[in-house]
Amino acid sequence: MKKLITTVLLGCTLIANAQQNQNTKMDRFIDDLMSKMTIEEKIGQLNLPGSGDIVTGQAKNSDIAGKIKKGLVGGLFNIKGVEKIKDVQRVAVEQSRLGIPLIFGMDVIHGYETVFPIPLGLSCSWDMDAVEKSARIAAIEASADGICWTFSPMVDISRDPRWGRVSEGNGEDPYLGGQIAKAMVRGYQGVGDKTFTTNNQIMSCVKHYALYGAGEAGRDYNTVDMSRQRMYNEYFYPYQAAVDAGVGSVMASFNEVDGVPATGNKWLMTDVLRKQWGFNGFVVTDFTGINEMVDHGIGDLQTVSARALRAGIDMDMVGEGFLTTLKKSLDEGKITEADINRACRLILEAKYKLGLFTDPYKYCDVSRVKKEVYTPEHRALARKIASESFVLLKNENVLPLSKKGTIAVVGPLGNTRENMPGTWSVAADFNKATTVVDGLKAVVGNKANVVYAKGSNLTTDPVLEQRATLFGRDLQRDGRTEEELRNEALQIAKNADVIIATLGESSEYSGESSSRSEIGIPDIQQRLLKELLKTGKPVVLVLFTGRPLTLTWENENVPAILNVWFGGTEAAYAIGDVLFGDVNPSGKLTTTFPQNVGQIPLYYNHKNTGRPLADGKWFEKFRSNYLDVSNDPLYPFGFGLSYSNFDYSDVKLSSTQIDANGELTASVTVTNKSKVDGAEVVQLYIRDVVGSVTRPVKELKGFEKVFIKAGESKTVNFKITPQMLKFYDYDLNFVFEPGDFDVMIGGNSRDVKNARFTLK
Repeated sequence: MKKLITTVLLGCTLIANAQQNQNTKMDRFIDDLMSKMTIEEKIGQLNLPGSGDIVTGQAKNSDIAGKIKKGLVGGLFNIKGVEKIKDVQRVAVEQSRLGIPLIFGMDVIHGYETVFPIPLGLSCSWDMDAVEKSARIAAIEASADGICWTFSPMVDISRDPRWGRVSEGNGEDPYLGGQIAKAMVRGYQGVGDKTFTTNNQIMSCVKHYALYGAGEAGRDYNTVDMSRQRMYNEYFYPYQAAVDAGVGSVMASFNEVDGVPATGNKWLMTDVLRKQWGFNGFVVTDFTGINEMVDHGIGDLQTVSARALRAGIDMDMVGEGFLTTLKKSLDEGKITEADINRACRLILEAKYKLGLFTDPYKYCDVSRVKKEVYTPEHRALARKIASESFVLLKNENVLPLSKKGTIAVVGPLGNTRENMPGTWSVAADFNKATTVVDGLKAVVGNKANVVYAKGSNLTTDPVLEQRATLFGRDLQRDGRTEEELRNEALQIAKNADVIIATLGESSEYSGESSSRSEIGIPDIQQRLLKELLKTGKPVVLVLFTGRPLTLTWENENVPAILNVWFGGTEAAYAIGDVLFGDVNPSGKLTTTFPQNVGQIPLYYNHKNTGRPLADGKWFEKFRSNYLDVSNDPLYPFGFGLSYSNFDYSDVKLSSTQIDANGELTASVTVTNKSKVDGAEVVQLYIRDVVGSVTRPVKELKGFEKVFIKAGESKTVNFKITPQMLKFYDYDLNFVFEPGDFDVMIGGNSRDVKNARFTLK
């Protein structure tokens, strides 16, 4: 044993020494390079302009090319195509004075050409292996096409589904968001913040730091105001988890924090991110984030640019405030050369770690594209993961469907390729996506007849529909009247054995700058759904959405509801897999679905008031409740049905007491009481019953996705340690406090079995 320990310690020492040697070598290289750079060239490394005007052949002649030749550009983003990227990189390496390579980024948010479910949907798989694999495939494909940097993962916690960008995040829970953040960083980078050894590892960028998902009124880019205790206990963890996983870069958010825009907030960017969390990568603004501080009322462009640099911002995306004002601010003594050197060094370190100084064309192997992008293997995994992300919200013995008879697909989302990948799928080739109709036909083969009618437009208002179908996601608005479209759909529905209603949002109905004040299924679609139900035929609502919707009427009246989010390029096949029972749905919600908009914000890990409403009650005078609706959600966090039926035993604790150095095990036995094999996400929640500050009614502290055969039982064990019980107290000390703790285990945050232990 002693020999084994010695060997392990020696191995760790060798690894640490090798890393130190690598860092020393990098430092010497960058010291030498920076000694040759002018102030203008150093500032140029901090400049990340847009690149939408660059196509092959223009790289040598465009305005951007002129700046690259002068050493005034550090990187570019959202150029698609390895040939174009190689052409631009050649200008930087072969035609600028010092030949410093560019870094090329892209919004590779949930896949490249093989598109996976939108992040909110992906989070509902609760499968960290699947999450990491999706990022790994995205990295392989993006790097094959010249990209070495992605603006992902987006880990903003949001409790307001009116905010459109809830679609890009992982829901409302910080613990789950943190686990997903770590899995995504591992998938993209592979080796964390060390040198990127292969050409299929890309640098990730966690965003939007910080608190972006808590904007007032659910309106994008809006003001955020919260206590620091809430920041640390409820919103910061996913960003910190990404830093702990070695994320290479961080993107600043648009919103203000403590009255100062994040882009100019020194406490946020330096005191917390670097000093408390130990982040050693670079920080980039979001699109024109520095310039936008002018409208926030912080100062003119020169003032806000200097403030951003002093705060800890290293790279300016698009705005060129750094490029055009920092030299003047330096001359006037408003910033120091040390400020510029710090930011420049961090950008150069990122390029060094990526291996671009050794080989500027490392990510420009043009032979990789045909072999590694949108491959059958990648598509197969995307189909499997999409089916894991779907959440069965209701099923009154309708699903799974039989592959027989006539199946009517009705609805504006049933015959569109462009909307299947979902928002922020900038690299997707829409022609490669499949419509629901074609996907179902492929799944049923010649066993059933699949017919289609649009039934309605997306919305009654053509202007609203135009806003919700930007970026090539047009649904080809039908000029017929609402009655004509509906009658056509009813005609095919009457001759069908089952109706699949493909309704909900278009892909750009959620996402950036797609906030909604009402979050139900659009009125014209709901009227169509009501008429379909009147036919008396079984109706399955296949719901497309990038956010929680208010579905109270649908839940009361539609016999089966399958939420498919936007499942990516292979979504149509995955929908067929689940509808016909080839795959048993296992997705669980990562956001609470409200009964109506008036309940927002509504989330499971809330705190009690001094006058809480008793369990099971709707209304009690002088208690915290509504006159017109219960406090309950329509669907709670963690909820999701299956074709299986899972039964939970009581919770067993290995001990009812632990001390500061101890641990205990909480166990539950889950039995599949159906005739269908299935997977269940077993969820562990803990409540700190009494604290020095108020504590949530429950907090997710663990989960395990287990596959259980029909009739089989499995025991799931969760280890509980004092470390899991820590929180930030009034003085922001990270502590655990003695006392009683409730343990809750179940299939969602509402339906749980309970036990209690005491921390001595």
